[in-house]
Amino acid sequence: MTDFSELFHTALADFTELSAAVADLSTVLTGEVFTPTDAGFAEELSGFNLTTVHHPLAVVAVASEQDVAEAVGFAAANRLPVRVQATGHGAHTPIVDGIVISTRRLAGVTVDRGTRTAVVGAGAGWSAVVAAAAQVGLAPVTGAAPSVGVVGYLLGGGLGPLSRSHGVSSDRARRFRVVTGTGEIVDASAATNPDLYWALRGGKGGLGVVTEVELELVEIPALYAGSLLFAEEHIEQVVRGWVDSTASAPDDVTTSIAIMRMPPLEVIPEPLRGRTLVSLRFASPGAAERGEALAAPLRALAPVYLDALGPLPVEQVGTIHGDPGEPTPAWSSGLLLEPVDQDFVTTLLAAVGPEQQVPYVVVEVRHLGGATTVDVPEGSAVGGRSGAYTLVFVGVPDPALFAEVLPGLTDRIVASLDRWVAPVTTINFASHRATAEQYAKAWSPEQSKRLATVRAAYDPDGLFPHCPALA
Repeated sequence: MTDFSELFHTALADFTELSAAVADLSTVLTGEVFTPTDAGFAEELSGFNLTTVHHPLAVVAVASEQDVAEAVGFAAANRLPVRVQATGHGAHTPIVDGIVISTRRLAGVTVDRGTRTAVVGAGAGWSAVVAAAAQVGLAPVTGAAPSVGVVGYLLGGGLGPLSRSHGVSSDRARRFRVVTGTGEIVDASAATNPDLYWALRGGKGGLGVVTEVELELVEIPALYAGSLLFAEEHIEQVVRGWVDSTASAPDDVTTSIAIMRMPPLEVIPEPLRGRTLVSLRFASPGAAERGEALAAPLRALAPVYLDALGPLPVEQVGTIHGDPGEPTPAWSSGLLLEPVDQDFVTTLLAAVGPEQQVPYVVVEVRHLGGATTVDVPEGSAVGGRSGAYTLVFVGVPDPALFAEVLPGLTDRIVASLDRWVAPVTTINFASHRATAEQYAKAWSPEQSKRLATVRAAYDPDGLFPHCPALA
C-alpha cells in the first residue's frame, strides 16, 4: 500500500530545499528571481503570445552573463530543466516545470561601422538593431516582424523580407557567446568551437543559453519595397498571376502573397476593417527606377485597392509585412513547399479562397530561392534550404480555436496540398505543429544526427529541452 503521508513529507522536504536554494541563488545575482508567489512573476514571464501562460518553478530575470551561468549551475545542481525567453514570440507551449531564464534585460546593441558588425544582447528585438545600424548607414538582414527577438530567430535560421537577395539571416552571425549545459561560458565561431557554431546557426534549441551574438551588417543604399493590396473580387487572378511571376523573378527580389481577412475592429485602419483582401509584398534592394519597373507587371495584375509600394527607408523594412507589434493571442503554423503551379493555386483557393469561411487572419505564400539556397562555406544547421516557397497560416486570435479547430483544419488543408509539401521544412515555421514527427522534419536526417552529437557534447545532462513535443 502506498504511504501517502511519506510521499507528502518527501515532497514538502523537496519543496523546502528548493525554496532555500532559490533564496541562495538570488543572493549571487545582479538580476532577480521570481517564484509563483512573488509579485512580478507573471509579468516577467509574459511574452508576445498572450495565450501561452507559463508557470515554472521560478523565472530568473538575468542582468548579466554571469547571472546566466549562475542560473544554469543552479538548475544543474537541482536537476531542473532550463528554458529561455526573450520576447516570447516562440512561446506556443506552456512551461510548467523547471526554470525559465528571462533574457529581456540583456538588450544592448553596439554597432561598429568599421567592421560592419553589431553585437546584440540576447534580449534585443530586431527593431533595436535596425535603428542602431541605420544611424551609420548599415542594416541587418532582419526578420519580417520588428518586435521578434534576434537570438531566438537566428537560432532557427531566419527567412525575412530580404531573403532572396541576402539569404538566411543566421548566415550573417559571426560569433555567439554561450553558457553551455555544464555552466561554462564559451565563444562559438568559425575558429572557436566550430561544431557549436555550426549547430547554433539553424539548430534552434538544446545547445545552451546564448547571451550575445555578433552580426555582420550590410549596406543597402536604396530599397524599393512595400505592398500592393487588391480587393476580394481580384484575389484569384492576383494569386495566379503572382505564382506565374515567381518563375522568372530576379534572384534579388523577394515577394509574397497573403490572403487577409481583417476583423471589423476599431483598431484596424478603416480601409482594411472587415475586408477580405490579398496583399502582395515586394522588396527589391536598389534604385527606385529598377524596382518600379520590376513591380509594374504585378501592379497590372488587377486594379490596386491600396498602393503602399515605393522607395522605402531601410530602417522601415519592418513595415513591409505589417506584422502586429503589440502582444496578442497568437496561433500560427507553417511549412516549406516545393515548386508550385496553377494546380496548387486551385487547391489552395478551394480551401482558403475568398468564398470560404475559414478562421484565418492571414494565409501567406512566400517565394524563396535566390540566396536562401546557398549555404555558408563552413556549413550550417539551417534546414530546408531547397524549399521553394513557405506557406504560413495565422489563425483568428480566439484562444477557443487554438486547441482543436485551427490544428485540425490546418492539417486537412496541408494534406490536400501534400504533393507540393517539401520533405524538409525549417524550424522557425513549425510553431503549433511541432509534434515530434514534424519537429524532426525541420532538418535532414544527416543534420539531425549531427545536431544530436553536438547537443550531447555541450549539454550532456539534457538540461535544455529542445522539442516541446518531447519535453
